[in-house]
Amino acid sequence: MHWFQKLFAATVLFTFVTGARAQGYSAEKPMGLAAQQKPDYLAHAGIEQRLGQMLPMTATFTDETGRTGAVQSWFDGKPVAMALVYYKCAMLCPQVLHGLATGLKETTLAPGKDYDVLVFSIDPTDKPADAVSQKQQFLQEAGFAGNAEAAGAVHFLTGDAAAIAAISGAAGFHYVRVPGPDGTMDQFAHSSVIMFATPDGRMSKYLSGIDYPARDLRMALLDASEKKISNPVDMLILYCCSYNPVVGRYSVSIMRILGIAGMISMLVVIGMLILLTRKPKPQAA
Repeated sequence: MHWFQKLFAATVLFTFVTGARAQGYSAEKPMGLAAQQKPDYLAHAGIEQRLGQMLPMTATFTDETGRTGAVQSWFDGKPVAMALVYYKCAMLCPQVLHGLATGLKETTLAPGKDYDVLVFSIDPTDKPADAVSQKQQFLQEAGFAGNAEAAGAVHFLTGDAAAIAAISGAAGFHYVRVPGPDGTMDQFAHSSVIMFATPDGRMSKYLSGIDYPARDLRMALLDASEKKISNPVDMLILYCCSYNPVVGRYSVSIMRILGIAGMISMLVVIGMLILLTRKPKPQAA
């Protein structure tokens, strides 16, 4: 069996080396190392969660209709779902917007009544004309097409470099220009994330990734609204879940659920004891 063990070991080694080379790895280098390395220019791209940070409400932007105004002009007493993208992006940005649109579609909350949506372009070369088609697609994917109130609550904004730097800096949204296939610096490296702001313009929550469950969106909007759009069921769900800023997700809190279950059990026991110890009323003669 000794020769068989040697043959088996040689076969495993050959498979590893050829497989590594086929995947672009070197056999002298751990396979995970290539995945961990990234170009130097990506070092400054990422998210720094700045919960409670005030947005630059006086920064000037222009929406898809050509109306120019301060950021505060798009805040009207409701929580805001936000995304920072660029409209010429053909890769990550459409996925972020699609995830936000489809998630909002399932929340049962109504745009214009319960919340607003602000999408900021981080590319100063984007113009209002670029935002028109982006908004139309977003409304279509969210199921808001033909809904005038919803359309009036969704705004795709463009601005100059100074305004973009102000909004991205306040939100902690860091990005860098990267070379495109033709060598031109017309693309951006950035995180996939959506954000939420309170009605007065303070950063409230961040949800990471490109898939945003309706439950997480609803709870983030509820939190951002300072619980003004809540109902008793929402409050119970919100209590039973906790927000993890590290992963940008809501998760069920087992301890809180056990606490509620314990309270209910205690109330049932107390009720039973009251019923069992209650003295029967004397019957009339």
